[in-house]
Amino acid sequence: MGDILITDDEDDIRSLISDILEDEGYSCRKAGTADACMEAIAEDAPSLMILDIWLKDSDMDGIDILKSVRRSHPDIPIIIISGHGNVEIAVAAIKQGAYDYIEKPFNIDQLMVVVGRAMETSRLRSENSELRRKDASSAEMIGQSVAYKTLVSNLKKVMNSNGRVMLTGPAGSGKEVAARYIHAKSNRASAPFVTVSSASIEPDRMETVLFGRESADKGVEPGLLEQAHEGVIYFDEIADMPLGTQSKILRVLVEQAFTRVGGSEKVRVDLRVISSTNRDLQQEIRAGRFREELFHRLNVVPIPVPSLEERRDDIPVLADYFIAALNKTQGLPLRELSDETKALLQTMRWPGNVRQLRNVIERVLILGDGTGPIEPQELPSPTDGGGDSGEMTLSGSLASLPLREARELFERQYLMTQINRFGGNISRTASFVGMERSALHRKLKSLGVVTAARGGARVARVDD
Repeated sequence: MGDILITDDEDDIRSLISDILEDEGYSCRKAGTADACMEAIAEDAPSLMILDIWLKDSDMDGIDILKSVRRSHPDIPIIIISGHGNVEIAVAAIKQGAYDYIEKPFNIDQLMVVVGRAMETSRLRSENSELRRKDASSAEMIGQSVAYKTLVSNLKKVMNSNGRVMLTGPAGSGKEVAARYIHAKSNRASAPFVTVSSASIEPDRMETVLFGRESADKGVEPGLLEQAHEGVIYFDEIADMPLGTQSKILRVLVEQAFTRVGGSEKVRVDLRVISSTNRDLQQEIRAGRFREELFHRLNVVPIPVPSLEERRDDIPVLADYFIAALNKTQGLPLRELSDETKALLQTMRWPGNVRQLRNVIERVLILGDGTGPIEPQELPSPTDGGGDSGEMTLSGSLASLPLREARELFERQYLMTQINRFGGNISRTASFVGMERSALHRKLKSLGVVTAARGGARVARVDD
């Protein structure tokens, strides 16, 4: 049912508690001194500790052990027991993070109730930690484009360092997936990955959420920084963090320590810091909304995450991945994409990037009637959100031009779209549009279309 470490300097008390708990199915270990207790924890961290305040022949008392364990193993619940109890000792123990306090001689029923609750707390904390680890380790990078390969190459270079990484890119492009990929492949993969959503936390609660809180009635409430100890703290959209909190985070990065709200003692942490933003932080600095020193502390290794527009070659691969994932997690139909649908997806605008693509695929699978290939008419219209009727409406820009100019504008937009769809690969573009490669080069030159490197891929643009 669980491993409980009992530490008391009286052998009779240790044996009594152990016998009671073992009769209830618990596994127990015993320690008579502070040294024996710390050695037992180092050998194998228990699920729960029952700890006496006063320990004879020991350099540390129960409060000292409590503080040490709270720093190294914050998830272990600790029940304090003492025969010399008073209100001050109980308050001190709870304030330092003890789960509960029981006076000797204790009531067996009371002990069992407290132990049962503490073991349930330990189980839930363990499950939460395991879920965090699984969530991080399941981060998958999907793609085959040049831009994707460049991104993965950059991520691999920073995996096993402790260098601070700044991920930049538009909303929905997959910055958090990239951060989780770094964590999952690093030497911190078994430790927590904790996300700080800078935009969704109210400014007046930010410090409590990050640093935790200490109070006489609730004891110690660890913050996100403490929960991320030995793992990764990910600051999502760091530009949204309040200025006042930015200065305190800066001190944490310098000292690797902080003080909880309402507390006085320093809490030391070992953290890998990854942050992200979809804004120009240099512009935010000039506007006085972001601290320049914090920018330089976080921007040690800047890695751009390309938009979906820069990796259109990956759209069919991503769509197939989302279909398989939604089938597995939600039981939605396992359908294929028709060739026409793949082509249309690659030419659509995606201001919401990968997140928007996933939402579109989920919507099609939910609203679709059949199990056959997904056809173009099932995709949402950019105007009303529904499927289009297959009719083509002439845009105002084309309708207002003479035929020759309209044809030239159409050819330019069409060829640029196809080049971007195929990641700047002229050979694949020529094959698809049905032109010789040399003829396509001549056509592009006459239309003033050139390709330029962006985000690790080649993107078509009009030559200035």
